[in-house]
Amino acid sequence: MTLIRSLIFMLWMWGSVLIVGTLGAPFVFLSPLGGAKVMEVWARVMVFGAKWICGITYEVRGLEHLPKGPVMIAAKHQSVLDTVVPTLFTHLPVYVLKQELLNLPIFGWYCRKAGLIAIDRSGHMSALKAMVAQAKQRFEQGRPLIIFPEGTRQIVGAEPDYKPGVAAIYMMLGVPCVPLALNTGVVWPAKGILRYPGTAVFEFLPVIPPGLKRAEFMAQVEAQIEQATQKLVDEAHEARQTEVRHRASEEGGWDSSDGGDGGGD
Repeated sequence: MTLIRSLIFMLWMWGSVLIVGTLGAPFVFLSPLGGAKVMEVWARVMVFGAKWICGITYEVRGLEHLPKGPVMIAAKHQSVLDTVVPTLFTHLPVYVLKQELLNLPIFGWYCRKAGLIAIDRSGHMSALKAMVAQAKQRFEQGRPLIIFPEGTRQIVGAEPDYKPGVAAIYMMLGVPCVPLALNTGVVWPAKGILRYPGTAVFEFLPVIPPGLKRAEFMAQVEAQIEQATQKLVDEAHEARQTEVRHRASEEGGWDSSDGGDGGGD
């Protein structure tokens, strides 16, 4: 059943890109933020499908940590959900994404029109400065910047791989950074096509003020994100085990008196 639901959802996902992308095209030309608003609609369609097809819901914690004004959000990256759900609880966010995504039909065009920022992986300082200049322009529109310090999706439990570029961007922007922990990879893994029912939790952590040295910033952002992410992942796994035990008990296949916890090592 999980496989069938996952395949149906894949059709829903790419079908929504085609339908929302086609119907929303005229609005792109009516407003400078038209592209971003159409992508917000698409995000809502995606979340709706994830809930009713795959049983995936989401929860947001720590919104009180988001300051007013320009801010950089440094997020853990485990799933496609990480570039969808934050669109619903931040104001028209600007994601820093891989250059290759701009080449995708329809989706790539909207990424450009929405003002998202593509990474130039050449590593040249001129490219970094150009990206920072774009970010500052988006700040003037009241839009937060969302960046993934590891650069790409990581499977749950993988060794952290934080890139130093995030510190350079933080220092050049001179704005607060809010770490974002999550456990999306438990319900929507970085690899494979299976999607599992459960609640994806996004947790904003205490703000890191501007002005820290590179090493201090890197140590702080990684420690905060990784510690909180591990807690959320453990929480998701425990919730899943509890659900399994509950179902087994209802079906008469679980003896709660044996003291077992159903878990592995």
